[in-house]
Amino acid sequence: MGSATTQALATSASALVATKGITVDVAGELFAVARLVDESVQLSGALADPSVPAEARAKVAGDVFGTASAPTLEVVRTAVSQRWSNASDLVDGIEELAIRAAAIASPGEDIDGELFGVTRVIAANPELELALGSRLGDSAAKGALVDRVLGTSTGRATSLIVSSLVRHPRERRVRQLLSRAMGIVAAQRESVVATVHVASSLSAAQQQRLVDALSRRYGTSVSLNVVVDPAVVGGLRVQVADDVIDGSISARLADLRQKLAG
Repeated sequence: MGSATTQALATSASALVATKGITVDVAGELFAVARLVDESVQLSGALADPSVPAEARAKVAGDVFGTASAPTLEVVRTAVSQRWSNASDLVDGIEELAIRAAAIASPGEDIDGELFGVTRVIAANPELELALGSRLGDSAAKGALVDRVLGTSTGRATSLIVSSLVRHPRERRVRQLLSRAMGIVAAQRESVVATVHVASSLSAAQQQRLVDALSRRYGTSVSLNVVVDPAVVGGLRVQVADDVIDGSISARLADLRQKLAG
Protein backbone atom coordinates (compact mmCIF):
# COMPACT_ATOMS: atom_id res chain seq x y z
CA MET A 1 0.00 0.00 0.00
CA GLY A 2 1.49 3.31 -1.10
CA SER A 3 1.75 6.31 1.20
CA ALA A 4 -0.89 8.18 -0.81
CA THR A 5 -3.36 5.31 -0.37
CA THR A 6 -2.56 5.02 3.34
CA GLN A 7 -3.42 8.68 3.87
CA ALA A 8 -6.48 8.51 1.60
CA LEU A 9 -7.83 5.51 3.47
CA ALA A 10 -7.23 7.08 6.88
CA THR A 11 -9.04 10.29 5.85
CA SER A 12 -11.93 8.36 4.29
CA ALA A 13 -12.32 6.09 7.32
CA SER A 14 -12.43 9.11 9.64
CA ALA A 15 -15.07 10.72 7.43
CA LEU A 16 -17.10 7.49 7.54
CA VAL A 17 -17.14 7.53 11.35
CA ALA A 18 -18.31 11.15 11.32
CA THR A 19 -21.09 10.49 8.81
CA LYS A 20 -24.57 10.20 10.29
CA GLY A 21 -27.02 7.51 9.28
CA ILE A 22 -24.60 4.64 8.60
CA THR A 23 -26.64 1.44 8.28
CA VAL A 24 -26.15 -2.06 6.87
CA ASP A 25 -27.96 -0.81 3.75
CA VAL A 26 -25.31 1.90 3.38
CA ALA A 27 -22.64 -0.81 3.65
CA GLY A 28 -24.42 -2.71 0.88
CA GLU A 29 -24.46 0.40 -1.32
CA LEU A 30 -20.74 0.93 -0.75
CA PHE A 31 -20.04 -2.65 -1.82
CA ALA A 32 -22.08 -1.98 -4.96
CA VAL A 33 -20.10 1.21 -5.64
CA ALA A 34 -16.81 -0.69 -5.30
CA ARG A 35 -18.02 -3.31 -7.76
CA LEU A 36 -19.21 -0.77 -10.32
CA VAL A 37 -16.00 1.27 -10.11
CA ASP A 38 -13.92 -1.88 -10.56
CA GLU A 39 -15.96 -3.04 -13.56
CA SER A 40 -15.51 0.23 -15.46
CA VAL A 41 -11.97 1.12 -16.47
CA GLN A 42 -13.16 4.52 -17.63
CA LEU A 43 -14.92 5.30 -14.35
CA SER A 44 -12.15 4.01 -12.09
CA GLY A 45 -9.59 5.95 -14.11
CA ALA A 46 -11.58 9.17 -13.86
CA LEU A 47 -12.18 8.83 -10.11
CA ALA A 48 -8.57 7.94 -9.28
CA ASP A 49 -6.79 10.33 -11.65
CA PRO A 50 -4.73 12.70 -9.46
CA SER A 51 -4.44 15.18 -12.33
CA VAL A 52 -8.21 15.81 -12.12
CA PRO A 53 -9.23 18.30 -9.40
CA ALA A 54 -10.79 16.70 -6.31
CA GLU A 55 -13.98 18.71 -6.79
CA ALA A 56 -14.36 17.38 -10.32
CA ARG A 57 -13.87 13.77 -9.17
CA ALA A 58 -16.48 14.27 -6.45
CA LYS A 59 -18.90 15.68 -9.02
CA VAL A 60 -18.42 12.64 -11.27
CA ALA A 61 -19.18 10.38 -8.32
CA GLY A 62 -22.28 12.41 -7.52
CA ASP A 63 -23.50 12.20 -11.11
CA VAL A 64 -22.89 8.44 -11.39
CA PHE A 65 -24.12 7.40 -7.95
CA GLY A 66 -26.73 10.11 -7.42
CA THR A 67 -29.47 7.59 -6.64
CA ALA A 68 -27.59 6.24 -3.61
CA SER A 69 -28.54 7.29 -0.09
CA ALA A 70 -27.16 10.55 1.30
CA PRO A 71 -24.70 8.86 3.71
CA THR A 72 -23.34 6.63 0.95
CA LEU A 73 -22.91 9.54 -1.42
CA GLU A 74 -21.16 11.59 1.27
CA VAL A 75 -18.67 8.78 1.97
CA VAL A 76 -18.02 8.09 -1.72
CA ARG A 77 -17.46 11.76 -2.52
CA THR A 78 -14.96 12.01 0.31
CA ALA A 79 -13.16 8.86 -0.84
CA VAL A 80 -12.79 9.88 -4.48
CA SER A 81 -11.63 13.34 -3.44
CA GLN A 82 -8.52 11.77 -1.90
CA ARG A 83 -5.30 10.99 -3.71
CA TRP A 84 -4.96 7.22 -4.20
CA SER A 85 -1.83 5.44 -5.46
CA ASN A 86 -3.84 3.80 -8.26
CA ALA A 87 -7.38 2.88 -9.31
CA SER A 88 -7.14 -0.60 -7.77
CA ASP A 89 -6.36 0.93 -4.39
CA LEU A 90 -9.44 3.14 -4.71
CA VAL A 91 -11.62 0.06 -5.23
CA ASP A 92 -9.94 -1.67 -2.28
CA GLY A 93 -10.52 1.44 -0.21
CA ILE A 94 -14.24 1.70 -0.97
CA GLU A 95 -14.60 -2.01 -0.23
CA GLU A 96 -12.89 -1.50 3.12
CA LEU A 97 -15.21 1.41 3.87
CA ALA A 98 -18.16 -0.93 3.16
CA ILE A 99 -16.84 -3.45 5.70
CA ARG A 100 -16.21 -0.70 8.24
CA ALA A 101 -19.74 0.63 7.65
CA ALA A 102 -21.17 -2.82 8.37
CA ALA A 103 -19.22 -2.91 11.64
CA ILE A 104 -20.38 0.60 12.61
CA ALA A 105 -24.00 -0.27 11.83
CA SER A 106 -23.96 -3.46 13.93
CA PRO A 107 -22.18 -2.71 17.22
CA GLY A 108 -23.80 -5.64 19.04
CA GLU A 109 -22.97 -8.21 16.38
CA ASP A 110 -19.92 -10.47 16.70
CA ILE A 111 -18.92 -9.95 13.08
CA ASP A 112 -15.28 -10.98 13.30
CA GLY A 113 -16.21 -14.10 15.29
CA GLU A 114 -18.87 -15.02 12.75
CA LEU A 115 -16.47 -14.40 9.87
CA PHE A 116 -13.98 -16.69 11.57
CA GLY A 117 -16.68 -19.35 11.85
CA VAL A 118 -17.43 -19.05 8.13
CA THR A 119 -13.71 -19.37 7.38
CA ARG A 120 -13.55 -22.59 9.38
CA VAL A 121 -16.56 -24.01 7.57
CA ILE A 122 -14.98 -23.25 4.20
CA ALA A 123 -11.62 -24.67 5.27
CA ALA A 124 -13.32 -27.91 6.31
CA ASN A 125 -15.14 -28.23 2.97
CA PRO A 126 -12.72 -28.24 0.00
CA GLU A 127 -15.57 -28.61 -2.49
CA LEU A 128 -17.30 -25.53 -1.09
CA GLU A 129 -14.06 -23.55 -1.20
CA LEU A 130 -13.49 -24.66 -4.80
CA ALA A 131 -17.02 -23.67 -5.82
CA LEU A 132 -16.77 -20.24 -4.19
CA GLY A 133 -13.27 -19.59 -5.53
CA SER A 134 -13.82 -20.77 -9.10
CA ARG A 135 -13.19 -18.10 -11.72
CA LEU A 136 -15.78 -19.74 -13.95
CA GLY A 137 -18.63 -19.58 -11.45
CA ASP A 138 -21.47 -17.10 -11.81
CA SER A 139 -21.39 -14.42 -9.11
CA ALA A 140 -25.13 -14.68 -8.44
CA ALA A 141 -24.84 -18.46 -8.05
CA LYS A 142 -21.96 -18.02 -5.61
CA GLY A 143 -24.01 -15.54 -3.60
CA ALA A 144 -26.96 -17.94 -3.51
CA LEU A 145 -24.64 -20.74 -2.37
CA VAL A 146 -23.31 -18.59 0.46
CA ASP A 147 -26.86 -17.72 1.51
CA ARG A 148 -27.77 -21.42 1.66
CA VAL A 149 -24.65 -22.28 3.66
CA LEU A 150 -25.01 -19.44 6.15
CA GLY A 151 -28.77 -19.60 6.54
CA THR A 152 -29.64 -17.82 9.77
CA SER A 153 -26.35 -18.72 11.49
CA THR A 154 -24.89 -15.24 11.04
CA GLY A 155 -26.16 -11.71 11.48
CA ARG A 156 -27.13 -9.46 8.61
CA ALA A 157 -23.86 -7.53 8.55
CA THR A 158 -21.75 -10.70 8.40
CA SER A 159 -23.94 -12.21 5.69
CA LEU A 160 -23.60 -9.02 3.63
CA ILE A 161 -19.81 -8.98 3.94
CA VAL A 162 -19.39 -12.65 3.02
CA SER A 163 -21.84 -12.55 0.13
CA SER A 164 -20.40 -9.32 -1.29
CA LEU A 165 -16.79 -10.53 -1.14
CA VAL A 166 -17.61 -13.93 -2.65
CA ARG A 167 -19.57 -12.34 -5.49
CA HIS A 168 -16.72 -9.98 -6.30
CA PRO A 169 -13.42 -11.68 -5.32
CA ARG A 170 -11.19 -9.84 -7.84
CA GLU A 171 -8.71 -12.71 -8.23
CA ARG A 172 -8.39 -13.16 -4.44
CA ARG A 173 -8.84 -16.39 -2.47
CA VAL A 174 -11.99 -16.67 -0.38
CA ARG A 175 -10.28 -17.30 2.95
CA GLN A 176 -7.86 -14.45 2.26
CA LEU A 177 -10.84 -12.14 1.71
CA LEU A 178 -12.51 -13.19 4.94
CA SER A 179 -9.29 -12.88 6.92
CA ARG A 180 -8.82 -9.34 5.61
CA ALA A 181 -12.42 -8.53 6.52
CA MET A 182 -11.87 -9.78 10.08
CA GLY A 183 -8.88 -7.48 10.42
CA ILE A 184 -10.83 -4.50 9.11
CA VAL A 185 -13.72 -5.10 11.51
CA ALA A 186 -11.28 -5.39 14.41
CA ALA A 187 -9.51 -2.19 13.36
CA GLN A 188 -12.81 -0.33 13.14
CA ARG A 189 -13.67 -1.48 16.65
CA GLU A 190 -10.16 -0.64 17.86
CA SER A 191 -9.37 -4.21 18.84
CA VAL A 192 -7.14 -7.02 17.61
CA VAL A 193 -8.08 -10.56 16.61
CA ALA A 194 -6.25 -13.39 18.36
CA THR A 195 -6.52 -16.89 16.90
CA VAL A 196 -5.83 -19.51 19.56
CA HIS A 197 -5.05 -23.16 18.78
CA VAL A 198 -5.65 -25.53 21.70
CA ALA A 199 -5.89 -29.31 22.12
CA SER A 200 -9.32 -29.10 23.80
CA SER A 201 -12.00 -26.48 24.29
CA LEU A 202 -11.40 -23.62 26.72
CA SER A 203 -13.93 -22.81 29.40
CA ALA A 204 -15.48 -19.35 29.51
CA ALA A 205 -13.27 -18.49 32.49
CA GLN A 206 -10.13 -19.65 30.68
CA GLN A 207 -11.05 -17.61 27.61
CA GLN A 208 -11.61 -14.52 29.72
CA ARG A 209 -8.25 -14.90 31.47
CA LEU A 210 -6.56 -15.26 28.09
CA VAL A 211 -8.37 -12.21 26.73
CA ASP A 212 -7.33 -10.19 29.79
CA ALA A 213 -3.68 -11.26 29.41
CA LEU A 214 -3.59 -10.49 25.70
CA SER A 215 -5.32 -7.15 26.22
CA ARG A 216 -2.59 -6.15 28.66
CA ARG A 217 0.11 -7.33 26.26
CA TYR A 218 -1.24 -5.46 23.22
CA GLY A 219 -2.78 -2.50 25.01
CA THR A 220 -6.17 -2.86 23.37
CA SER A 221 -9.30 -5.00 23.47
CA VAL A 222 -8.96 -8.49 22.01
CA SER A 223 -11.41 -10.63 20.05
CA LEU A 224 -10.69 -14.32 20.58
CA ASN A 225 -11.12 -17.03 17.94
CA VAL A 226 -10.51 -20.53 19.29
CA VAL A 227 -9.48 -23.49 17.14
CA VAL A 228 -9.51 -26.94 18.72
CA ASP A 229 -6.58 -28.83 17.18
CA PRO A 230 -5.51 -32.18 18.70
CA ALA A 231 -2.09 -31.77 17.05
CA VAL A 232 -1.31 -29.08 19.62
CA VAL A 233 -1.24 -31.88 22.28
CA GLY A 234 -1.28 -29.43 25.19
CA GLY A 235 -0.73 -25.78 25.97
CA LEU A 236 -1.75 -23.27 23.32
CA ARG A 237 -0.60 -21.36 20.27
CA VAL A 238 -1.72 -17.75 19.85
CA GLN A 239 -1.43 -15.68 16.69
CA VAL A 240 -2.16 -11.95 16.51
CA ALA A 241 -1.45 -10.70 12.97
CA ASP A 242 2.20 -11.72 12.37
CA ASP A 243 2.95 -12.15 16.08
CA VAL A 244 2.97 -15.80 17.23
CA ILE A 245 3.13 -16.97 20.84
CA ASP A 246 3.69 -20.73 20.78
CA GLY A 247 3.48 -22.39 24.17
CA SER A 248 2.17 -25.70 22.87
CA ILE A 249 3.62 -29.06 23.90
CA SER A 250 3.95 -29.96 20.20
CA ALA A 251 6.23 -26.93 19.70
CA ARG A 252 8.34 -27.91 22.71
CA LEU A 253 8.67 -31.47 21.41
CA ALA A 254 9.66 -30.20 17.98
CA ASP A 255 12.28 -27.95 19.58
CA LEU A 256 13.59 -30.86 21.64
CA ARG A 257 13.84 -33.09 18.57
CA GLN A 258 15.75 -30.36 16.75
CA LYS A 259 18.22 -30.00 19.63
CA LEU A 260 18.72 -33.78 19.80
CA ALA A 261 19.28 -33.98 16.06
CA GLY A 262 21.92 -31.24 16.30
